[in-house]
Amino acid sequence: MADTTSPLPGPLPSSAALDRLADTARDYARAAVADNTLKAYKADWTHYTRWCRMRGAPALPPSPELIGLYLADLAAPTGPTPALSVSSIERRLAGLAWAFAQRGTPLDRADRHIATVLAGIRRKHGRPPVQKEAIGAQDILAMAATLPFDLRGLRDRAILLLGYAGGLRRSEIVGLDHGRDDTQTGRGWVEISPEGALLILNAKTGWREVAVGRGSGPQSCPVHALETWLSFAKIEFGPLFVRTSRDGKRALDARLSDKHVARLIKQTVRDAGLRPDLPEPARLALFSGHSLRAGLATAAQADEALIQKHLGHASPDMTRKYQRNRDRFRVNLTKAAGL
Repeated sequence: MADTTSPLPGPLPSSAALDRLADTARDYARAAVADNTLKAYKADWTHYTRWCRMRGAPALPPSPELIGLYLADLAAPTGPTPALSVSSIERRLAGLAWAFAQRGTPLDRADRHIATVLAGIRRKHGRPPVQKEAIGAQDILAMAATLPFDLRGLRDRAILLLGYAGGLRRSEIVGLDHGRDDTQTGRGWVEISPEGALLILNAKTGWREVAVGRGSGPQSCPVHALETWLSFAKIEFGPLFVRTSRDGKRALDARLSDKHVARLIKQTVRDAGLRPDLPEPARLALFSGHSLRAGLATAAQADEALIQKHLGHASPDMTRKYQRNRDRFRVNLTKAAGL
C-alpha cells in the first residue's frame, strides 16, 4: 500500500504556480510534526499494514473492531514477538490515528471497540513509568573529563555541558545554528555575550529562549566550552555542532544527528564509571538524552516556575516529573495532620 506523508493532494495540473504552492504547502505540512515523530508514525503504519496483510484484512478504511484486535495482539501476542508496554501501545495507536487522518479517513479512538480494549490493557498491564536516571553536576563533570582535547572531544564536551545547563532535548542541541536563518534545517540559534549564551529555540512546544549563564570556572562553564569548540572548529556560520574528519582534526559541514548525543551520553557514563553498583547493560539503560534535562531539573536550586520556563514545559506537573526525588517531603502532611 502506498505511503503518504502529507494530507495534501498531489500536484494540481491546472497551473504551474499552483503546483509550486502545493509543494510549499506540503513542506509546511511536514514541518508540523517533528522528524523523529514522523519516523515513528511511519513505522507504526508499516507495522499495522503488514499485520493486516498477514491476516488477510484490509487496512483501509479504519475498522475499530480490527484495531481493537490489533491492540490486543500487541499486549498479548500469540507468537514469539514480545509484548509491548502500555505506553508503546498508546504511542502506536496515536501513530495510526495520525496516519488515518492523513489519508482522509479519521479514526475514532473513542469507539468502544478501541477504548474498552485499551482500558483493559491499561488496567491489566499498566506499570509505573520507568524514568531515566538524572545526571548530577558532579556526574556531568566526570563525564566531560573522560573526553580528549582533540577537536572531537572539544565538540562533545560542549554538547554535554550546554545540553545539561540548557536542559535541552537531543534534537534541540543538534538543531542549533550559529546565527539566525543560517540554514533551512536549523531549529534555533545562539547569541553569545559576556554574561553567557542565549539560545533561541524553535522546539517541541514552540519558540522559547534559554539563557545559559557562565559557570564558576573554565572546566565547568558551558559557554566557555562552546566558545572553545567554535574557535578551534572555525565555525562562524551554519550548524553549531557538526561532524569531524576521521582523524578528528577538521570540522565538516554535516550537522550531527541527535543519535550522536544519545551515544555520547552512554559512552561517557560508561567511561566515567557512573552507577558502579549495577552491571553495565543495566546502568547504561538508565541513562539517555533525557538524563540531561532531568539532571538540571533536579539539581537546580531555583524557583519551580523558572525551571519550567527553562525546560519549555507546558505545565508544572511535567516539570515535577523531571525532578527526581526532589522535595518529596517538603510539606509533611503527617505532621500537619497532628501526628
